[in-house]
Amino acid sequence: MNKPNPVWRHTLPAIAAVLTACGGGGGSATAAPAPAPAPAPAPAPAPAPSNKWTLVWSDEFDGAAGTVPKAANWNHDLGNAENNGWGNHEFQYYTADARNAQHDGAGMLVITAEKASNPGPCWNAKPCDYTSARIHTNGKVGFTYGKVEARMKLPHGQGIWPAFWTLGTDIATNPWPKSGEIDIMEFVGQTPNTVYGTLHGPGYSGAQGISKPNDLGGPVAADFHVFTIIKRPNEIIWQVDGKDFHRLTPASLPSGANWVFEKPFFVILNLAVGGDWPGAPDATTPLPAVMKVDWVRIYKED
Repeated sequence: MNKPNPVWRHTLPAIAAVLTACGGGGGSATAAPAPAPAPAPAPAPAPAPSNKWTLVWSDEFDGAAGTVPKAANWNHDLGNAENNGWGNHEFQYYTADARNAQHDGAGMLVITAEKASNPGPCWNAKPCDYTSARIHTNGKVGFTYGKVEARMKLPHGQGIWPAFWTLGTDIATNPWPKSGEIDIMEFVGQTPNTVYGTLHGPGYSGAQGISKPNDLGGPVAADFHVFTIIKRPNEIIWQVDGKDFHRLTPASLPSGANWVFEKPFFVILNLAVGGDWPGAPDATTPLPAVMKVDWVRIYKED
């Protein structure tokens, strides 16, 4: 807002010295070679990741039609002007209204961005033109390591900006970007075939975030996809539909930058409209814009 290589060490065997002694009368004798010392045993390699997973939490969005996301799992972020356009000059006012985030009764969470009939104030001191929803698990559900993924069908169109992402749980006391941000998936209308995975931290945030595009070879919004990160100590891997497309470690950061990801994070789902990156909607933008979320799941590695 997405396998460590074991270090092997080898010890070379010592080379035995051959001792030679010279005798009188022109004769010579050669001492028997000293036995070579046994090589020191190589340290055991670091265990390879198992790539086997146990589900530890999920929301399958199986609530009754018209009900809002489960309060046991999700909080709502609200407003726009109160949060300076969410740092990106966005045009939606986030609400907790079921019109903007509700179960459909068929196992989906539906997040809807629509033209606002009674909007709140936007960052530009004007009424926001749209309402939408942004929900998160802070204080309720988090993870430090594991696999985090969601199956989603995304909306498309100029100015539409859906995202599935995470922030460090210490953000209240350790403000962004020091808190760290992992964008599991972002999608903007001007690149209809491409999603992005990005890492933000101190010295590599905003436009300087470490990002990689993933061209799916066709319109992203045409079907459901599974968006994933695998988070291990000092490593984060991004996947779409089970295929890796991005991997970062502390060595990937700019010189002198800090890796701030060895701590708990929480999950965020939102559907933004407009902003510095996607630009404003135009006459071609389909509205309402609907993001469907089949499930969100968190696994631990066995």
